[in-house]
Amino acid sequence: QVQLVESGGGLVQAGGSLTLSCASSGPSFSYYAMGWFRQAPGKEREFVAGITWDMGTYYADFLDGRFYISRDNAKKQVYLQMNSLKPGDTAVYYCAAARSQYQGGIRREADFGSWGQGTHVTVSS
Repeated sequence: QVQLVESGGGLVQAGGSLTLSCASSGPSFSYYAMGWFRQAPGKEREFVAGITWDMGTYYADFLDGRFYISRDNAKKQVYLQMNSLKPGDTAVYYCAAARSQYQGGIRREADFGSWGQGTHVTVSS
C-alpha cells in the first residue's frame, strides 16, 4: 500500500497563494498518475487536478487557470500551486495515486487507489 502525506495547507487571505505538497512512499511513483481532490464542508469530494505518468496535466473546469499541478519523480512528490485563492476554495485537499500504471486523464475517485490524510486550506475573505 502506497502511503501519501500531504503538507502545505493553512490559512490564507483571498487573492493569496499556497503550494501543497504530497510525498509518496511508492517504489514506482513515476509510473502512476497522481491527482488532487478537495472536500469542502458539507460537500462531496471533488476532483481538482491530475498529472499523468508522462507529465500531462488536466484540471477541473471551475479552476479557470488558477491552479497548477506538477510532479518531481526523483523526489516522489506532487505539488499543487494555488493562486488567486477564493473563500470557495476552502476545503480539505487530498492527494491520490492511480490504481494502475500508465493511466491518463483519470478523474473519478474509483480510479485512484491510494489517498493521503488530507491537508486543510482555509481562505479568508
